[in-house]
Amino acid sequence: MKELRIATRQSALAMWQAEDLQTKLQNLYPNIIITLVPMVSRGDQILDVALSKVGGKGLFTKELEVAMLENQADIAMHCIKDLPMYFPESLDLYTITESEDPTDAFVSNKYDHFDQLPQGAIVGTSSLRRQSQILAKRPDLKIEFLRGNVGTRLGKLDDGQYDAIILATAGLIRLELQERIKHKLDTHMCLPAAGQGALGIECRIADTEIHKLLAPLHHVDTAIRVYAERALIKHLEGGCQVPIAGYAQIENGKISMEARVAEVDGSVVYIEKAQSDLTDSYEQNVIIAEKMGKDLAIKLVEQGADAILEKLKADL
Repeated sequence: MKELRIATRQSALAMWQAEDLQTKLQNLYPNIIITLVPMVSRGDQILDVALSKVGGKGLFTKELEVAMLENQADIAMHCIKDLPMYFPESLDLYTITESEDPTDAFVSNKYDHFDQLPQGAIVGTSSLRRQSQILAKRPDLKIEFLRGNVGTRLGKLDDGQYDAIILATAGLIRLELQERIKHKLDTHMCLPAAGQGALGIECRIADTEIHKLLAPLHHVDTAIRVYAERALIKHLEGGCQVPIAGYAQIENGKISMEARVAEVDGSVVYIEKAQSDLTDSYEQNVIIAEKMGKDLAIKLVEQGADAILEKLKADL
């Protein structure tokens, strides 16, 4: 192989992620030319409507996938939390890189901590997951719609449109905007989205040579956690913009996971937790992780989570 082409969205964060991947691959394979293929996704163009109402997560991946299917690019780097559960027939997710901090970040120019927000303060987010968990703790707050790339969202905060906004910690760290983080929301208060902080590389199933090139970048522990979290979403049939949270951790040879489904107004929050021993086999651990995610989804449905999700689907 003489050249490897990386499809990427043109947002600052997506470009950072693609350029970081480009550097890592170039260091591994100095004799291969690693190039970027920037493009604008429909999700980047539609900024005034919730994603759930215009096509969901696939809006961020479709153009990149078409580029691979039409041989205009070889691989694509994605935020795992933005990935749909299913891929086009000839494409798949082959590499999951080491995760950055998966938490949500409290960002404000007025207040140093979430607990300092006064009654009726305006908080910006377009995530129903964040909204539902924030309102469960503080039903007095006013949640207002906020979309756009990281720079756009920070600009709206700086213009005084919000008292605070909630962003992914990982994105701010990657863009070297850590100074904007007042504090990271405790996962007990705001459990992360499935796959938050992790990045994945999609490519053609037939390109086995590329699979081998990507293998050194695959991070085993992150992948096992991501498979657990995505299994939860898959079995709850949760698309984009649903109030589902899933967070898995690996420690001392065990995987533990917490999952939540909540009413959008925070009036009801269903919670399930699980823990399991891991083995020395990566393949077996993936099976264990995916079973954990599925089992938690089943338990949430038994509590009543399916009624919440079905009601949301009916409203779309």
